[in-house]
Amino acid sequence: MLEVEATIKRFRDYVIQQSRSNLTKSKHNNTKGLYNSIKGEIVNDKGFSIVGFSMDDYGMFVDKGVKGKSSSLKAPDSPYQFGTGTGKKGGLTKGILQWVQQKNIQFRQKEGKGVKGQFLSHKQTAYLITRSIYHKGIKPSLFFTKPFEAGYKKYIDVDLMKAFGQDVETIVDYNLKDIK
Repeated sequence: MLEVEATIKRFRDYVIQQSRSNLTKSKHNNTKGLYNSIKGEIVNDKGFSIVGFSMDDYGMFVDKGVKGKSSSLKAPDSPYQFGTGTGKKGGLTKGILQWVQQKNIQFRQKEGKGVKGQFLSHKQTAYLITRSIYHKGIKPSLFFTKPFEAGYKKYIDVDLMKAFGQDVETIVDYNLKDIK
């Protein structure tokens, strides 16, 4: 089943390459951690090949989006939601603080009654951003879903059947030669 195996490898490589390309073009590639974590593995079991993909845990939240605690407008179809108690405690806060520090983002206080527009600390800035994300949610990027679906149509729906036919033809030809 050499042609089938080659087709599955092309599918895997396409999904990984396109997902990484989508991340590079997006605002979700700050540290390249998610980019570098996208992997695909082909497992052969009893004559069947299965391809599995993996990435850092937060990758699926970036891909599918997350409904906010107060609003689901940004990600109405997402299976994930802030405030359910199922996620890692403090994960969003830690990630946003790290991002704010890397990008050196600091909000200013509003000017008025004795306040001169001083900069907030990174921690205060991260808190304000985290609170907003927690309540409003995260819009889906579909950086992985779109390449997976396109690759499935291209390689699995069309090319895999052709490859299977070629492999069967090769097996039959090979067996006929052995008979002669």
